[in-house]
Formats: sequence, C-alpha cells, structure tokens
Amino acid sequence: MSRAVSKMSQEQFREVILDSIADGVFTVDGDWNVTSFNRAAEQITGVAREQAIGQKCFDVFHANICEAACALRETMQSGRQRVDRRINILNNHGEKIPVSISTAVLRNERGEVIGGVETFRDLSAVELLRREINERYTFHDIISKNHEIRRILGILPDIAASKSTVLIEGPTGSGKELFAKAIHSLSGRTRRKYVAVNCGALPDTLLESELFGYKKGAFTDAKKDKPGRFALAEGGTLFLDEIGDISSALQVKLLRVLQEKEYEPLGATATVKTNVRVITATNRSLADLVGRGTFREDLYYRLNVLKIVLPPLSHRREDIPLLVDHFIRKFNAQQGKQIDGISEEALGVLMGHAFPGNIRQLQNVIEHAVVLCRKNRIEIECLPTELRQEMSGGRVGESSSASGPLLEAEAAVIFRALQRHSGHRGKTAAGLGIDKTTLWRKMKKYGITHP
Repeated sequence: MSRAVSKMSQEQFREVILDSIADGVFTVDGDWNVTSFNRAAEQITGVAREQAIGQKCFDVFHANICEAACALRETMQSGRQRVDRRINILNNHGEKIPVSISTAVLRNERGEVIGGVETFRDLSAVELLRREINERYTFHDIISKNHEIRRILGILPDIAASKSTVLIEGPTGSGKELFAKAIHSLSGRTRRKYVAVNCGALPDTLLESELFGYKKGAFTDAKKDKPGRFALAEGGTLFLDEIGDISSALQVKLLRVLQEKEYEPLGATATVKTNVRVITATNRSLADLVGRGTFREDLYYRLNVLKIVLPPLSHRREDIPLLVDHFIRKFNAQQGKQIDGISEEALGVLMGHAFPGNIRQLQNVIEHAVVLCRKNRIEIECLPTELRQEMSGGRVGESSSASGPLLEAEAAVIFRALQRHSGHRGKTAAGLGIDKTTLWRKMKKYGITHP
C-alpha cells in the first residue's frame, strides 16, 4: 500500500481522497479561481472538472449568495468557518439545486491565508421529501396534521358543494377565515367574488350601510349610490366575521336576507334580490349567546346549518413544527433572509407555550425571531422576551405554578424526541433514558400521538 502511494504524486493522492468524499468539494485561490473540484461536485453541478478549474467560483455556481453574501468570502476575510448554511445554486442546465454548504480557509506553512475550501451537500432529496410532507399536510393554505383538522378538511368539499350557510366557531387567531376562503375556492362560486366583513370592527349604523349599501340622498353625506357588500359579493361568497357582535336590529335584517334572499339598501323604495353564499364566524359560542338572550334563536338556526368548530393551537401542538417551518419560509421571502430552520431548544419553548393568540400569535413570534436572527438558525435568544421569561419560570402577571410549565416542558421534550426518531417508541425511550412502558404512560398522560 505504501509503495502504491509513493508512486502517486501528491496531487494525484489528494484527488483520490477528494473523489472518495460523497459531498461536493472545491477550493479557490486568493483570486477566487477554482483550484480543485471533486467528482461529487461534478455530479451535483453537472460541470466537468476541466471546465471548472481556472474559472471564478461564482461563474461555476451562480449561487443566490454569490454577489451579496458569499459565505466563502466571509470566511476568508474573517477566518470564521460557516457550517451547514442552506443556499441554492444553478447547475449547468439552469436548474435550481438546494445545497448545504460549509466553508473554511486554506493556509500555508506560515499561517497565511492562500485560499478557501467549500463543501456542499445536495439537499434535493430532502427538499423533495419536505415538499411531499407539506403537500400531504397542506390544503388551500391550511397547514395541519391534527386529526380533528384533517377530519374537517375531509368534509370541506361536501360543505363547499352545498348552498347552505356555514357557521365557523373557533378562538381568535385559529384560522377561521382560511377555512371560509377554502370553502369559497372549492365551491361553484369560485369565479365570483369573495368578500369579507369584520362585524366587530364597525359601529352598527355603519355596518348596516356597509352590508346593504345606500341610495343617493339617504343621509346628508350620501352624494351618490353606494353598493353594499352583498351587492359586491353577488354570485359569490360573503364572509361575516365576529357575527356574535351585531346588534338585535341588524340581526332582524340579516335574518330577512337569509330567509327571503332580498334586502333594501338605505334610502331605497324597492327590495333587491341577492344570490350570495353566507359564511359566518365567531370566537364565542352562539348557542351561549342565545341562552343569554343576546342573539336571536331563529337567526342562530339559520346560520347554524353547517357548523365547523376549530380547536385552539394548544390542542393541536403537533402542527407547531409545520407552521414554524411555513412561517420561516414566508418571512425569509419578505425579509430577504436565509434562515434554515429553528433549533430544538427554541422549538421546545414554542411547543411548551400555551399560545392564547393561537396561530396568529405564533406567526408574530416567528416574524419577530426572523427579524432578529443573525445566524442561519433561530435560537432561543431570537424569541420574544415573554416566551424566554416563561421558559425560565418567570411568567409575568401570573401566579407561579411549578406544575404547569414543568409538565408542558416534559410533554414538549417527549414530542420532539418522537419526531427525532420518526415515532419509533423504542428508540425514543432509549434516547430519553426511560423504559418503553414509562414512555407510553407519559404519552397517554399528555395526550401525545405520533404516527
């Protein structure tokens, strides 16, 4: 073996070693000329070694960071390595290839920087798997693998195909309008307008004119006719959010529209026929409001033909990692960032949080983290202060209770371990250092399910 090596030149021996590595590897000199290019680099880029060597590295890769934020340039200037940064490169067919890169400097015997080395791993298979998972758990912008949400999604096409009114109940920020839009998109009305009105955001008199419109001269400032939301949504779908907030007088008028399919704009002398699918939503129980006498029973039954009840995010914690990944990609695009994901520690904090603001609150948390993140991964220090205080036991404005946060943290750790081991309970138990029966008992205690 040693005799065979001795017959090789040092350059040949180096090429043999580099070609045995599964990751792409290339080196550059101080002028960014490619000085070596291994076999895996050829396979990933589709560029032959002879074509690459002597070329500028940015002419070979055409990466999305070449001009503004070259990782290799940063490493050669600062001396700091970069590890597992995700970027996109273009192969010789012009196709976008997702890769994970790591960089380091090359020094001579005197310690002077003479170039750099970059390794890159093809993530195409990983990205394909991620897209397949996203497609499996995504339906008309609704992202979930929760069994209750999946059950609702299963009947959504049947709901959309009907002409009946739909009532969507769920806490604030749980995604009620996403379901309303999905029903409209799946229905035969998809080519007509979808119009949304937040009934809780407008005073009663203004809401009436917004819904039904008015005629010129109906009141002092009515200089011309104005169509209402029912007219704008003609043939399509009208979504009335926070329907539980409308007054008794407006409830009567809405009931007439639903029963007679007609209404009168303010100041009009004749009725107007309407063909609109009405979907309503509320963050309160309309049945409770009926019981308290603040909501008309007859209107409730008109609205409650088809009912969807959305669970809070705290009841669908298995969706948090999916939603986090979705929001990171969304805010990467908006903020021009290249954040690859979130650390297990930071995700553990999110898994243990109650999220009273539900999905909307989680979205705001991730936007905050993306803005403040200076690395390629969201860490705990990027999260809002109140979440970090909660993690350390310093809940603001609440009496300290050791049991709640600790139990939530244990549940989050178990769930993340199951994810890490693809749901394999034996490996999960071994990784946690507990018996399989203990793991099963704790999963049952916290209501954790994992495929």
